[in-house]
Amino acid sequence: MRGPRAKAPSLVPSLVPPEGLATANAQLELARTAAFVGGPAVAGALVGWTGASAAFGLAVALSTAGVILLGGLREPARAVVASGHPLADLGEGAGLMLRHSLLLPILITQFVFNTAFFVLQAVYVPYAVHHLALSATQVGVTLGTYGVGMVLGALLAGRVIGALPFGVVIAIGPVAGLAAALLMVVTIWAPSFGLAAASFFVMGVGPILWAISMTTLRQTVTPSHLLGRASAINIVVAAASFLVQSVVILASPVLRLARQPRLADRRAGAPPRSWCARSPAGRTRPASRAHPPPSSPSAGPPTW
Repeated sequence: MRGPRAKAPSLVPSLVPPEGLATANAQLELARTAAFVGGPAVAGALVGWTGASAAFGLAVALSTAGVILLGGLREPARAVVASGHPLADLGEGAGLMLRHSLLLPILITQFVFNTAFFVLQAVYVPYAVHHLALSATQVGVTLGTYGVGMVLGALLAGRVIGALPFGVVIAIGPVAGLAAALLMVVTIWAPSFGLAAASFFVMGVGPILWAISMTTLRQTVTPSHLLGRASAINIVVAAASFLVQSVVILASPVLRLARQPRLADRRAGAPPRSWCARSPAGRTRPASRAHPPPSSPSAGPPTW
């Protein structure tokens, strides 16, 4: 689905006047966010009620409807842009982004924010279960507040952009991301379901405003023949964020686990116990695995 994400930002300016870009982007983001939040719930309900076949059938029907609607779109005539090698096109888009005084800070911020958000998502569930002592339902609710924030932010985007200076609206996203991170950090000392939910809610509201205003800015300052290539660079940056999180997990001790760890001993002062792990030196065994010495037959059977 990355193709439409790169093409749509370059198509919108040809369909709406410059003063209507923010409103159009807000409406597109609202539709995408509603589908992102509601789609899994609808699919899960269909699977529960009628089985997977109905869910797959609905997906095919919706995809077909999308193709038909796009086929009926009358795009205004535009000058044909000569396209060379894909890497050359990406290089041209990257050159624009790296040289532009407004687009370069946006690009860097996007990379940092995406990386931080993916890392937070990776660690949140075990953190919520073990440190915040949340149930599965509570974990789901806190994650769900992220979607609620996204929908609310998309609904309010038009009014916010009309009421505040454009630069302030762009800054809301990164500042909201920082506020959400600080709320989550507070839960280290004050474990709280409410703080965790508030963190994800703020994480949803602010960045959706950021996405809408950032797209509007890029459409405004980028030459029309480079819009698609500039959008492709943003997607490449997002993919690089996935690369960073992959490096983080591959460099961690998690990769060396041979089997699922056992539950940590909850007794005060007792070290966590785990299954043995494979290492370059070979398979190791926990010290408690050893058999008791022959001189102490009453020591009982070996324990994990």
